[in-house]
Amino acid sequence: MDETALIADAQGGNLDAFNRLVLAYQDNVYAQAYRMMGEASSAADATQEAFVSAYRSIRSYRGGSFRAWLLRIVTNACYDELRRRKRRPTTPLEPLDDYEEEIESPQWIADPSDSPEEIAERMELGIAIQRCLNHLPEDFRTVVILVDLQGMNYSEAAIVIGKPLGTVKSRLARARLKLRDCLQGVGELLPDKFRLVEEETI
Repeated sequence: MDETALIADAQGGNLDAFNRLVLAYQDNVYAQAYRMMGEASSAADATQEAFVSAYRSIRSYRGGSFRAWLLRIVTNACYDELRRRKRRPTTPLEPLDDYEEEIESPQWIADPSDSPEEIAERMELGIAIQRCLNHLPEDFRTVVILVDLQGMNYSEAAIVIGKPLGTVKSRLARARLKLRDCLQGVGELLPDKFRLVEEETI
């Protein structure tokens, strides 16, 4: 895929080119929304809203990481919805399916190559991580999703949240500390970065 050419075509109004960009990035965008919102239907809504917004504003894209540009749009869409929920409080978010029932075996955890024991451990860890993410402040949740789950470097994450590099490092260090404390009950299942959190300075 020649991303630069697709973007240029999409900026010229070519819907097919934009749809190809959607196919390339929809998993990244949905994963960001899912981890931010904590359940499938809201994540799907935020993803759809983000791509509609991206199509409407694609002429304003001026280069750099297109993925970061898209993730900034979906992150802002999630922020907007979370702020609306604060104005009309609902029950705490848990991993739910489209029928508002708690997910016992989310598809984003399972890997067909895993043994039953490994699948059970990943399910347990995935649900625990999502619950702890849901209890993080929004700013902390965003950076830990971007860096630790989306695999972005600090510079890319800084672009997404529109903050200095030092802010990303500071929020990430604090988010990891909070996650480590929250996840003590499943500590043996955690990746090393959550077991030992190194001090980072602003």
